[in-house]
Amino acid sequence: MYLNDIHIAYYVIAVIASIFIGQLVDWTNKRLPEYKKVFSKDIITEYKIKFRPNYLIIFTIAIIYVTLIYVCGIKPTLIANLDLIKYLIIAPMLISVFVIDYKHQIIPNRLNLTLLEIGIIFAFLYGMSDIAITINLLLGMLVGGGIFLLITVVGALIYGKEAMGFGDVKLMCTLGLLFGVSNIITITLISFLVGAVLSVLLLITRIRKSNEYIPFGPFIVIGTFISMYVPFETIKAVLMQIFTLGMYK
Repeated sequence: MYLNDIHIAYYVIAVIASIFIGQLVDWTNKRLPEYKKVFSKDIITEYKIKFRPNYLIIFTIAIIYVTLIYVCGIKPTLIANLDLIKYLIIAPMLISVFVIDYKHQIIPNRLNLTLLEIGIIFAFLYGMSDIAITINLLLGMLVGGGIFLLITVVGALIYGKEAMGFGDVKLMCTLGLLFGVSNIITITLISFLVGAVLSVLLLITRIRKSNEYIPFGPFIVIGTFISMYVPFETIKAVLMQIFTLGMYK
């Protein structure tokens, strides 16, 4: 049986994998904010005793995995599947960024460093087929980190406090290495657009008070997932319509 020319077995494997990965993400979300190691003997002792399946995270990752496979497809070669493999690897970490930053207003360095390490590996793998892709990814790292560093510095000069946390700067730097120049720019624009809309909703619904800090990491994560699913040209066309108030042809 096939779904979008992909054997159903791939989807079943993705769902089964999400059960284990979801629990690892839940464990990670508890450990990293406390500056504790994720992989330690505690995962057998402490977590085994307090084991409670986090169905929300498991379900979320299962949906993400199944839809990524459906959208990206399974190609005949390893190089052709690099985008899909990259997305499947970083998706659980992005979920951790979302949850931890929303709950604790921090993006752990360990998460950013791991994403950076993954970015370096994939930049090398892409370079085996086309060195121009690797160059674009390296430039994306500079652009992503540079934009948010500039916002942070300017915000500090104007308002006397950080407009962005350095965790956000590091995250955008690593995402730039993973997605390249064009995509990191669209991720930035989508993040600010989503952030503006959701921040207003959070204030209206009183989930957050006007004097409370609203972390930006979750908006970056949402923007990143959108860029995974929607082709760049489509995102570009939509953003041009939004930011030019429909005057772009």
